[in-house]
Amino acid sequence: MELRKINLADAAAQWEYTASLPADENGLTNPWHGVSYEEYAAKVLPLQLSYEHPVGMPDWFVPESYYYLWDGGRLIGEFRIRHHLTEALRKGAGHIGYSIRREERGRGFGTEGLRLTLEIARKIIPEDEIYLRVNRDNIASLRVMLHNGARLAGEDAEHFFLRIPKKKPEDA
Repeated sequence: MELRKINLADAAAQWEYTASLPADENGLTNPWHGVSYEEYAAKVLPLQLSYEHPVGMPDWFVPESYYYLWDGGRLIGEFRIRHHLTEALRKGAGHIGYSIRREERGRGFGTEGLRLTLEIARKIIPEDEIYLRVNRDNIASLRVMLHNGARLAGEDAEHFFLRIPKKKPEDA
C-alpha cells in the first residue's frame, strides 16, 4: 500500500475516484462529483494541484495537499492535508479529511491510509496537535482515528473533535 501525491500521471484514476465520490459524504465535500474527464483534466486537476501553493485565493483559504491511497494498481481512497488552521478550521474540519471507496471499507484501508497521511502531516503542519473531526454517526471513521492515536477533545450535536499529537510517543 502506498500514498501518492496528486499528479498528472494518475489523472485517469484520480478523475474516476473524484467523479464518483458523492458531493457530500460523512462531512467530506466534493464539488466535482460527476465531472467529465475533459473538465477534470482541464480545470479540476490544475486547481487541486494549485491548492498546495495557492495564489489569489481568499484570505480564509489555507494550503491543502491531495494524496491518494493505492493498493497495487487500484486507487482506494483520498486524503487531504490542510497545512495549517484558521480559527474556523480549528473549530471545524481540522487538518485532515479523507474518504475510502465504499466497496473497500471495513478492510483496514482507512487506518493504514490515515497512518501514512499522519507521517506526511507531521512534517507539514506547525501546530502541536493534528486536528480531526468526524460525524457522530460515522463510528468506523472514529475507530480509524482512535487506532491512529487520536483522543477525544470535544463534541457537539453532530461531531466528535479529535486530536493526535504531532510527535509520536516514541519520538517524545
